[in-house]
Amino acid sequence: MTELKILALSGSLRAGSYNTALLRAARRIGPGGMTIELYSGLGELPLYSQDLDTGTPPEAVTALRRHIAEADGLLIATPEHNSSVPAALKNAIDWASTGSSPLSGKPIAMAGASPGAFGSIRAQQALRQILAAIGSDVVVKPEVTVFRSHERFDDDGKLTDDFTASLLSDLLASLDRTIRSKRRIPPLTRT
Repeated sequence: MTELKILALSGSLRAGSYNTALLRAARRIGPGGMTIELYSGLGELPLYSQDLDTGTPPEAVTALRRHIAEADGLLIATPEHNSSVPAALKNAIDWASTGSSPLSGKPIAMAGASPGAFGSIRAQQALRQILAAIGSDVVVKPEVTVFRSHERFDDDGKLTDDFTASLLSDLLASLDRTIRSKRRIPPLTRT
């Protein structure tokens, strides 16, 4: 069996982030044959500048690019800031999309949580547009937009909503199928 390595990026830098909690839930409920690593270095990236994007970029940029290149796919959880993606996430994508971009052709699934009534639907729409522009292989179904997120996690950040867990599980299975199909890896036999 081929173990898939998924890099999980939270677009939120907040310590009690519902989006980071959503990624931790994904680690617990992901399918067998998939390891999900939560990346914690988004806040260490400098603001994107072509002046810094040289053959020797800042170490935080090199680390991000390396983690993305080594991953079979990405899982991004994004909050919604002003009807779009947060600056920290856009900055990371800008850094990872230049040169021989590790995002080009990379299978990417997305989800998002927000206390608002619309979840992160507009942020995910913006994110899809960004990722399509750089040639990523975006998993489009199911859409996981966790609205009223403060009602779906307990005080310890554990996902308590069964419907959200089911959607997240389906999204991870779809990402698994996308990667295995693209790399011509036989699907896992589910027992």
